[in-house]
Amino acid sequence: MGEAGSLLVIVDAANVVGSVPDGWWRDRRGAAERLRDRLAERGVPGHPGPVEIVLVVEGAARGVEPVPGVRVAAAPGSGDDHMVALVAEAGDRPVLVVTADRELRRRVTELGADVAGPRTVRPAPGRD
Repeated sequence: MGEAGSLLVIVDAANVVGSVPDGWWRDRRGAAERLRDRLAERGVPGHPGPVEIVLVVEGAARGVEPVPGVRVAAAPGSGDDHMVALVAEAGDRPVLVVTADRELRRRVTELGADVAGPRTVRPAPGRD
C-alpha cells in the first residue's frame, strides 16, 4: 500500500480498455497488459506527485501481473464492487477512479473519490 498522503489512482481496466474499439475483445488479457504497461511508463497525466496506481482487472484479464509502478488487483467477483471496496479502504486518502461507468462513478463519489474518464489514461487512437 502506498503512503497515506499520496494520491491513489484506481483504474477500471475493463472500462478503459473497452473505451477504444481497437480489437481488445480478441485478447482481453493482452489489452489489460498493454494498459498496465502504458500506466507504468507514463503514469497519470496531470498527477506528477506521489501516486499509487492500482489497475483493477476481472474476468479474462485475471492473471495480469503487476509491474513496478502499477499494482494489479484481480477482482474476486464484480470489478465495480472491488473498486468501491478499495475506495472505502482508502479512508481520508485522496482517490481518483478512472472509469466511464456511470453507476460506478456515482458509488465512488458518494465515498469521496474523484472520477475521471478513460481518456485520462488512454487517449483516442491517433492522439498518442
